[in-house]
Amino acid sequence: MAGVSATSERDEILAAQRNDDSFDTLWDELEWRGLIHVSTDQGALSELLEGEPFTYYCGFDPTAPSLHLGNLVQLLVLRRLQLKGHKPLGLVGGSTGLIGDPRPTAERTLNTRETVAEWVTRLQAQVTRFLSTEGESAVRLVNNLDWTAPLSAIDFLREVGKHFRVGTMLKKDAVAARLNSDEGISYTEFSYQILQGFDYLELFRQYDCRLQTGGSDQWGNLTSGTDLIRKVEGASAHAIGTPLITNADGTKFGKSEGNAIWLDPDMCSPYTFYQFWLNQADADVIDRLKVFTFLSRAEIEEYADQVEREPFKRAAQKRLALEVTTLVHGPAATQGAIDASEALFGRGDLAALDARTLGAAVSELPGASGETGEAMGRLLGGWRANAEGEAELTGRALPGPLVTELMVAAGLVKSLSEARRAVAQGGVYLNNAPVQDPDRTLEEDDLLHGAYAVLRRGKKTLAGIAP
Repeated sequence: MAGVSATSERDEILAAQRNDDSFDTLWDELEWRGLIHVSTDQGALSELLEGEPFTYYCGFDPTAPSLHLGNLVQLLVLRRLQLKGHKPLGLVGGSTGLIGDPRPTAERTLNTRETVAEWVTRLQAQVTRFLSTEGESAVRLVNNLDWTAPLSAIDFLREVGKHFRVGTMLKKDAVAARLNSDEGISYTEFSYQILQGFDYLELFRQYDCRLQTGGSDQWGNLTSGTDLIRKVEGASAHAIGTPLITNADGTKFGKSEGNAIWLDPDMCSPYTFYQFWLNQADADVIDRLKVFTFLSRAEIEEYADQVEREPFKRAAQKRLALEVTTLVHGPAATQGAIDASEALFGRGDLAALDARTLGAAVSELPGASGETGEAMGRLLGGWRANAEGEAELTGRALPGPLVTELMVAAGLVKSLSEARRAVAQGGVYLNNAPVQDPDRTLEEDDLLHGAYAVLRRGKKTLAGIAP
């Protein structure tokens, strides 16, 4: 989408989003989409969602420079309520980010104030990409450092701490898990639930905030706020805990090759992001469509039928990858990821891809990473070092390694003789062009954008050449 600004893309994406009017209530839709694992009073919440506009919030701690897929679940819940006319607060925790909520096994590394402040700014920008900033239900960004920084430790203990009972705090799942671990838990992380409860109280006071959403693993922290509001203000407030997303086999969702799927394109490229969704299992893809897209119930049920009848077409996965990558990175970046996927397998022009997209695609292939990447690096490193010397001495380019040698290094074949046979049989491609000579060498001109090349054996077996 050349010439279209990121802001325009974002506005178009938000304008197209709708809640599904085939449901009687928003609560019914949230339940059908699998977005409610635990909550305060269901009847009162359903009534609240169907009533007059009210203020609600979710908190995001700047413990990393980007939000991730777990955060995306919360952002989409916030957006669904906003579409109903309710008013979201996006809290990025400048104070709680200095501590971090307790992890199951060990203490967090405390980041500097400067780092946390920088990450607050980055996360605030990400939050506003998924929520409308216009109209009566426009998102409002808040930072809990604004109300915690002015408090002295004595004031905090007198005004807030006195309402918390240690016995109750010890029973919280996150705290109990740490108490039973070898690491134990520091008072710093133990106090996190008090800070989060205080956040809810302040937002209730300042904005009449009536609902907090978060992951079900945060339920103890969510209810610390509802309890505090009841004790201090004598009022009721609500909480919704969304389920932790897992794969059908019970493994944790949201990681690829052990790496978190971040929303920042510099930390997880649109190509990598697109491939993550494209590779979802048949057993998981329909649940993913419910949670992460605004497709209607009728559309999703149609895809469920296609998964049953024609799973080999992977229509649901393709739609999921298209929808979520567009949501997070915009249509232009999504099209670039699709073009890269097509080009890698000979159905498009590799040279037409921009350097960033091509580099992201190649970097995930064998030969560009892992053990094969090390073998390829040694082979290419020797050539480049010698090539520079040859150019200085003679002014001529030094031929690169044989394509057959690259195939072995990349793991496409086990031996040079097997590689030569594959070339003779017409099944080897360099940048989608057939390799017809078994003595064909890699040349500088073969490196797209001066850095990348793609080897392919047959239709689907790929390897990458990267710096």
